Amino acid sequence: MSGSTFGQLFRVTNFGESHGPAIGCVIDGCPPGMALSEADIQPELDRRRPGTSRHVTQRNEPDAVEIVSGVFEGLTTGTPICLLIRNTDQRSRDYDDLLDTFRPGHADYTYWRKYGLRDPRGGGRSSARLTAPTVAAAAVARKWLREEYGTTFVGWMSALGDIEIPFEGEQHIASNAFFVPNAGIVPRLEAHMDALRKAGDSCGSRIEVLARSVPVGLGEPLYDKLDADIAYAMMGINAVKGVEIGAGFRSVTQRGSEHGDELTPQGFRSNNAGGVLGGISTGQELHVAIAIKPTSSIRTPRASIDRQGRPTTVQTHGRHDPCVGIRATPIAEAMLALVVMDHALRHRAQCGDVALPVPPIPGAAPR
Repeated sequence: MSGSTFGQLFRVTNFGESHGPAIGCVIDGCPPGMALSEADIQPELDRRRPGTSRHVTQRNEPDAVEIVSGVFEGLTTGTPICLLIRNTDQRSRDYDDLLDTFRPGHADYTYWRKYGLRDPRGGGRSSARLTAPTVAAAAVARKWLREEYGTTFVGWMSALGDIEIPFEGEQHIASNAFFVPNAGIVPRLEAHMDALRKAGDSCGSRIEVLARSVPVGLGEPLYDKLDADIAYAMMGINAVKGVEIGAGFRSVTQRGSEHGDELTPQGFRSNNAGGVLGGISTGQELHVAIAIKPTSSIRTPRASIDRQGRPTTVQTHGRHDPCVGIRATPIAEAMLALVVMDHALRHRAQCGDVALPVPPIPGAAPR
């Protein structure tokens, strides 16, 4: 299967299946000499892992990461870094009745038509379980970017189904299972999820993510624009059906006099561009929003067909997230970090010696 490697200079190759013995990734291109241990990676995996609340799949995976190669005496060597995460709580029997049928909205049918066979256990390679190695790889990128440029990443859920979530403050994000920046709305979200679970249904969500202290100049016209690569990365996340950068679709109703971010000696007056102009970073915050579809694996009976093309009904049992967006915030942060990391190395390789007599203007005021 091709399509399992992301990035050009910071390259991450993802391997494994949802119910295989292990999942993991190989990182090629990490600069040498950076202190790195499992303790730098595990906190990000703990934010994403299943079983953290009653509102997500109860698959109980510790997601303990092992560094297999690429680190010697606590420092990265510049050689490939292999990260391994062992699967410990598979329940493959939950998927026995899916071998001959296809879940509506899932990748079952397309995988079978493309490859002639498929692994039905937990979705195999199409499972969101495979985002864990991505989050692990991004933890390495995040540490390098933070040490080199002071770059940081933060994300949150801004809508759960039809519930809009007002932004109150980042201090709330880490204190609830939904990654929402509003503590007061959590009981309403919990009640919504309990009702969905009782009904055997699911819902979608919107996730927003910011990158701060991003160097000016990342991105390469015409076809390797920073925002184009961000959109490509975000669409690679399971269940993502839409991406906005900056004002996004609000740009349709804006006028040019409003949308264009004015420049002053003190900095940009706004950030409708989302931190990217002409495909190149401005030094402002990168602001990205993604739309996540409702979970496809639900108990509600749905019409489908079997492998002989005969009509049937599918009702999915097992352990599933009623809203996959609940655990998507660390994944969206991770994909943005991988894009920024790759472009930072590419910019350093080609334009590291570029120096202008005038320093860049400050970015827009932080949220």
